[in-house]
Amino acid sequence: MQRRRQIESEVALAESLKARVDDVGVLVEWAQGGEDVEADLTRGLSELAEVIDAGEVKKMLGGEHDHANAIIAIHPGAGGTESQDWAEMLFRMYVKWSEKRGFKREVLDYQPGEEAGLKSVTMLLQGEYVFGLMAAEAGVHRLVRISPFDQAARRHTSFASVFVWPELDDDIDIEIDEKDLRIDTYRSSGAGGQHVNVTDSAVRLTHIPTGMVVSCQNERSQHKNKASAMKVLKSRLYDLKLKEQQAKLDSITGTKKEIGFGSQIRSYVLQPYQMIKDHRTKMSVGDVSRVLDGDLDAFIKTYLMQKSSGTLGQAAADEDDE
Repeated sequence: MQRRRQIESEVALAESLKARVDDVGVLVEWAQGGEDVEADLTRGLSELAEVIDAGEVKKMLGGEHDHANAIIAIHPGAGGTESQDWAEMLFRMYVKWSEKRGFKREVLDYQPGEEAGLKSVTMLLQGEYVFGLMAAEAGVHRLVRISPFDQAARRHTSFASVFVWPELDDDIDIEIDEKDLRIDTYRSSGAGGQHVNVTDSAVRLTHIPTGMVVSCQNERSQHKNKASAMKVLKSRLYDLKLKEQQAKLDSITGTKKEIGFGSQIRSYVLQPYQMIKDHRTKMSVGDVSRVLDGDLDAFIKTYLMQKSSGTLGQAAADEDDE
């Protein structure tokens, strides 16, 4: 059924492309015949370009789980309130991006910062190819700005990590032994109404063999929170398993992945000038506000294009050599 949905989506894209090409062709003929269709033709070409752009991105998303929903976790780096505020800004950026894309969003766990920002957040994004798109955002994000929390108005550098895992299908079996789990319940710290805040409905799972900790507090039911936390834990364990396999393969072949998970991928500079630069693709833009408001598609597409062509990270390597 999953493969069928993918094929149906590709067929629908092809049909949409053909229909728009035909429409533009008719408008071109009318224009050549002297008809005043300039506005319609401009709009038609713009819409065709959008469909082509979406089609190009889809064709680059051929990974095993690229079609899946995505589980995203954001954690601030060292730096207290400054980094926690930066983590909150990233969370807002991805919320805005998901809204522009029309993806469904569910916040599974939110731990607010002591003064501002957040200590951690985990959310589930649901939609077509969400994981394939959001995988481009996994890594460390760096912010440079004049701190609003520093009375001396000094410039600060903050870091936050973004982790992205695919939501696993039910047919992918990850075994978790109950004796390997420590289950703690506690009162939810976030918004959610009286019931959420006065009952021990929030759940924290600790996977003892790996030390992984997963929390969920968005539901009123302790049972539902545990089920959601187990879903996140299984995705993280599956991701760990794949990384271990890749590490073994790298040690045998003597190769190295071009971008290590968790490496610094992008810098956002607000002062003394405004610039966002992706260190993997070398793409940079000056309109920082637009990107922080969720306009990420150009960064994601450039990443996917270089990844699919095998040139991802090459610009950075060449720069280092120089």
